[in-house]
Amino acid sequence: MTTAQLSYSIESCKVIKETTLFPTQITTEQESLVLVKKLLATSISCITYLRGLFPESSYGTRYLEDLSLKILRDDKKCPGSLQIIKWIQGCFDALEKKYLHMAVLAIYTNPMEPEKVTELYQFKFRYTEEGPRMNFVSTNTSFESGKTSEEIKRASILLIRKLYLLMQNLGPLPNDITLTMNLYYYNEVTPNEYQPPGFKEGESGQSLLFEGDPVSLKLGFVSTNFHNIKVKIMTENQRMMNLESSLLQENSVTEISHEGLDCDEEEEEGEGSVSMQRLEFVDSQQSSAVQRKRRKVSEPVSILIPDRK
Repeated sequence: MTTAQLSYSIESCKVIKETTLFPTQITTEQESLVLVKKLLATSISCITYLRGLFPESSYGTRYLEDLSLKILRDDKKCPGSLQIIKWIQGCFDALEKKYLHMAVLAIYTNPMEPEKVTELYQFKFRYTEEGPRMNFVSTNTSFESGKTSEEIKRASILLIRKLYLLMQNLGPLPNDITLTMNLYYYNEVTPNEYQPPGFKEGESGQSLLFEGDPVSLKLGFVSTNFHNIKVKIMTENQRMMNLESSLLQENSVTEISHEGLDCDEEEEEGEGSVSMQRLEFVDSQQSSAVQRKRRKVSEPVSILIPDRK
């Protein structure tokens, strides 16, 4: 997606009362790609806004049915928002080339220990021509469709609604935080030298440690003829106090490796519910067979420290 197209999708500062945030038709690969890009950009915008990472001036307003959304825009007075827009552009480049397997937006508190995260957002992508499928389950209603553009659009709206409601109910982050975004690829198709704009080669064997008592929230899964996107959130258990206690499960596993983040492929089939579960991840000391499966990783050229004062 070009800069001009990105401006249309995430930089508009006008208040537009319409539901055309997503394409009205999703019947071609290009339309599907536009949908996935907008889902990613809208999700990251909602996360950064509701977690208080950037000032109001860094967002425009869009309406998705009766939901007022804040969408990142080009705010030259806020370098942090410009930086995260560049990260999104980097994701778009990798999506266009069908290289990107997963984008992980991580928040940590100690700049000297970036491997110890306190909140993490995982966006996982697949590229398929096997036919449309969608499975989106809420606590009250189950939606299984994907055969028409309207059904795909409806599931996309439900995904954003779920994300927005969850973000509104999470407890606050610590005052001093740092953001980074790691990109993981499909090794079999991604050139070794490939790096999207704004990114550099990362450490493929580096593990992440969760600072505190983590819970995992499976937010949703949307599928078209050409793309699948799955969203998962990991956060500190204490930030979940405003959510229904019946959804919570105790969690004792605190190590997160990117191999572990990758190894839940079987869960994607038929699971789209919002749930909190025990984090079961592969230990960082992998066998030689598992180590060969480590994915190519990119990290940002520069980390992001939001000015939240």
